Amino acid sequence: MNHNYHLNGIQQMGIGVSNVPEIWAWYRKAFGLDVKIFEEAAPAPLMTRYTGDVVHHRTATLALNMAGGGGFEIWQFTSRNTEKAKFDVQLGDLGVFICKIKSEDVAHTQQHLVSIGAKVSAVFKDPAGRLTCYVQDPNGNYFQIIEGASWFSASKHPSKCGGVAGAVIGVSNMEKSLAFYRDLLAYEQTVFDVNGKDEALHFLPRGEAAYRRVLLTHPKVRLGYFAALLGITEIELIELQTPNVARPIFENRFWGDWGFIHLCFDVQGMDALKKRCDEFGAPFTVDSANSFDMGEAAGRFSYIEDPDGYWIEFVETHKVPVMKKWGWYIHLKQGKALKHLPKLLLKALGLNRVK
Repeated sequence: MNHNYHLNGIQQMGIGVSNVPEIWAWYRKAFGLDVKIFEEAAPAPLMTRYTGDVVHHRTATLALNMAGGGGFEIWQFTSRNTEKAKFDVQLGDLGVFICKIKSEDVAHTQQHLVSIGAKVSAVFKDPAGRLTCYVQDPNGNYFQIIEGASWFSASKHPSKCGGVAGAVIGVSNMEKSLAFYRDLLAYEQTVFDVNGKDEALHFLPRGEAAYRRVLLTHPKVRLGYFAALLGITEIELIELQTPNVARPIFENRFWGDWGFIHLCFDVQGMDALKKRCDEFGAPFTVDSANSFDMGEAAGRFSYIEDPDGYWIEFVETHKVPVMKKWGWYIHLKQGKALKHLPKLLLKALGLNRVK
């Protein structure tokens, strides 16, 4: 990896919803993502490329699970309705179809989800022999529960879950997508590469079809300020073996509409990363250029597109609130030093827990 920039881990999964408080309450109950890092209502002037050349208003809440893993950026238009796809989105359609959530005990988590009335599959083994199950949220989005590969601290939630541990991404050309996620985003380790059908997928729409599935990961917790909290993550690329059937999940819709709107990586060295993306043929399509204020937090953000046009976000964090009412913030100088923030300082983010 280029030492002038660093990808520290998955910071968050963006989720477009029609009612933030309602679905966040469910996510707290189901998965324990109950720490609010920021909540802000504002226009989104830098995203007009993906919102019909119109500046739309939105509200966004970033929530974490302090056991470790990425967060949810729960995002809602306030100037228009949040639109669903005009077709039934199915496994293999292009873009993020499933968000992976890590668990200390997959069978326990499955029973917890059953107990809260969630639509959840049985527990199966994935092609690597790990326990897993799938669950659908009240908005129709799918999540996969996987065995956690790393933890910031023990889970204190009844689900025994942590946060975001990766994504299942539908692709149209496996080799192109492998180059993008392996070579550009540094998921250099292949866990499995399989073809065919899998009973474990039958819970999902079009789960009976044949697929090529490639699971990529990185073997160690990465460096960088928040990497110890974000942990080890994985990307599962899935290509439908029936030709010319898969459709872009956000076909004829805006970024921010219903579903998983982006996969966001915490980064250091944005200028060097921009140069690398240009050289790779995946240039920044959006770039805040300087620090962008998210109310209680601040940073520089940018977007690129994967080979199928799905949105990948990068965020270089400059300021994070620990306790806003006390004026306590973490201010980060973005230099070449690749170090973990002290564990006690990261744990202090848990002061923002919401019941």
